Amino acid sequence: MGVTADEFAERVLAASLGAWETLSVYVGDRLGWYRSLALDGPATPAELAGRTGTSARYAREWLEQQAVIGILTVQPGLALDGHGEEVADAVLTGPDGERRRYVLPAGAAEALIDERSLAYLSPLPRMFAAAASHLPQLLEAYRSDGGVSWEDLGDDARESQADMNRPWFEGRLGEALRGVPAVHARLDRSGARMLDVGCGAGWSTIALARAYPASMLDGVDIDAPSIGMAQRNAADAGVADRVTFQVADGGTLETDVYDAAFAFECIHDMPQPVEVLAAVRRALRPDGIAIVMDEAVADKFTAPGDDLERLMYGFSLFVCLPDGLSSTPSAGTGTVMRQDALRRYAVQAGFSDVEVLPIEDFGFWRFYRLVTTPRG
Repeated sequence: MGVTADEFAERVLAASLGAWETLSVYVGDRLGWYRSLALDGPATPAELAGRTGTSARYAREWLEQQAVIGILTVQPGLALDGHGEEVADAVLTGPDGERRRYVLPAGAAEALIDERSLAYLSPLPRMFAAAASHLPQLLEAYRSDGGVSWEDLGDDARESQADMNRPWFEGRLGEALRGVPAVHARLDRSGARMLDVGCGAGWSTIALARAYPASMLDGVDIDAPSIGMAQRNAADAGVADRVTFQVADGGTLETDVYDAAFAFECIHDMPQPVEVLAAVRRALRPDGIAIVMDEAVADKFTAPGDDLERLMYGFSLFVCLPDGLSSTPSAGTGTVMRQDALRRYAVQAGFSDVEVLPIEDFGFWRFYRLVTTPRG
């Protein structure tokens, strides 16, 4: 039995409330307001504005909104005296409420500012902001069968993906690969050379370098700003002596040089995934291994779908499919790349099959090994 008009209207209203909340999280993230509340302590609007070099009037509106939606709490019965000291049992508000002091609870702080926490999700609204700021171009792409590229989406998009993936790569990738003996044995060879295709900001490459300190790694990506970020990140991580990054596509890869090749959450974005996977296969040594990490979507289309499917179709509509269709010719894969699609691409590229690796509880992702056959 279908929903009534009123019930559907309630759904649209709930989604709209979530949209405003998401954009307000973006503001607090990008302006450093959450970070200041977490690291510098509770603040009035004037204090927060002074700490962050922002407008006190906008800070007050945002603080009140964050308290109304339940992200921040209001410090009870505290105000400041003329010397900046907290005074208990003082009035809660002064003129226009500027003396209220706002608190970011610990759990929210971890999810909003701790870049190494697996709960870190404040970068997610950056992707929504990137898409929202390009809605006119996206509408035109929908009309003309065109696209909006990763380069067009800009820093919000590239930093969102990099920062969301970083905690999983840094905290779990080495452990996950060590848990698959056949894969670990290949990666743990002294002097093993590895390739990271579509490396983005380099956190996956850096994590591999840390997990396998006897290895050498090359990261490639077609997005120059991402490669710049990767180079800086590798230098900061102290692995630049074993890790190189370059702006390149599959056509520039060397042949028969890599013990392992990885593609983390990027195959579904590629306009020509078969050609890239074929280049990866050629780049591998005869006994090399190819690993793809991509979205853990269901094997088959089902409607209605679960929350993961809903999230991934959102990414696909506004980010990944327009990016993939921004170049021609294009496979037009989209974010929801099911196993059969990856298997078809892999077989067309010269691999014999695709197998799912026994890596569980790794965020939104699934790991595949592309099975190789001897090249003729």
